[in-house]
Amino acid sequence: MSEHKPVVAVTMGDPAGVGSEVIVKGHARASRDAVPLVVGDADVLRDAVEVCGSALSVRTVDDPADARDDPETIDVLDLDNVDDLSYGDLREAYGAASLEYVERAIELARAGAVDAITTAPINKQATRLAGSEYAGHTGMLADATDTDHYSMLLVEDDLRVSHVSTHVPLAEACDLVTEERVFQTVRVTDEALRSLGVADPTVAVAGLNPHASDGGLLGDAEAEAIEPAIERAQNEVGIDVLGPESPDTVFSQAAAGDDVDCVVAMYHDQGHIPIKMLGFQSGGVSGVNVTIGLPIVRTSVDHGTAFDIAGEGIASEESLVDAVDLAAKMTSD
Repeated sequence: MSEHKPVVAVTMGDPAGVGSEVIVKGHARASRDAVPLVVGDADVLRDAVEVCGSALSVRTVDDPADARDDPETIDVLDLDNVDDLSYGDLREAYGAASLEYVERAIELARAGAVDAITTAPINKQATRLAGSEYAGHTGMLADATDTDHYSMLLVEDDLRVSHVSTHVPLAEACDLVTEERVFQTVRVTDEALRSLGVADPTVAVAGLNPHASDGGLLGDAEAEAIEPAIERAQNEVGIDVLGPESPDTVFSQAAAGDDVDCVVAMYHDQGHIPIKMLGFQSGGVSGVNVTIGLPIVRTSVDHGTAFDIAGEGIASEESLVDAVDLAAKMTSD
């Protein structure tokens, strides 16, 4: 390992997607504050180098300790599990390969062989074909690290949003708004903000119902679950937490920097829509996904496999660079 920069294991994602391309295009910039070590397939990366018209070289290593701080060379822990590369194809073999990359990276992080993980996108249909029951990376990471309380944190410019629930049907998401889940989400959000360098975080909690139920006129989730959770976070942990706040205003206030460091959203779309809107305004290429509450650091790009443009060398590397940078920051603070 480098003595000066954290080693970040970058999983390659679905071989048929844009993961290898954004890794190649972002390598030099990602190497500014970290030593990126790709966990994937060396031949796929070499193909991506050609697709992107890059002058980078690809070097295989057997041990993360051999990773070098070299912006002109991509070091890869080569699992050599892709025999036939076809961009944009949905294949069971590709889903299995992408799962293996993540599993190996988790093993390395838990053993202390790498300092953090950054994941390129997997394809959920491909991983399902390969036998995975997970909706994405997050559940896999939680189970592999025996983590009970965790959350998805999205970061886009000055807006940070964590989530009480994510990839579940909306009716189920409403049932998941319980005092315990809201409390634990607030707790791990506060811890994550401190690891990001926010010394005294202020967390705002969005309501579930319109206008945060308007005093009980529009629902009871706020009074029965969200308000008690906020009181617990204030009294038991000493967290500076506000709410429940009206969902139609709190995200814009946080994005404007109005003394709110993060918003806790109640469900997937409530939190993702404001983040995605900011991302689209900047070209739809930035944003970072962080799994908070884990005993290891994991960040991810905030985009999918983009099968429709894979192999063309035009995918933006901005999110990948930001994700590696944030992973390095979280290990150093």
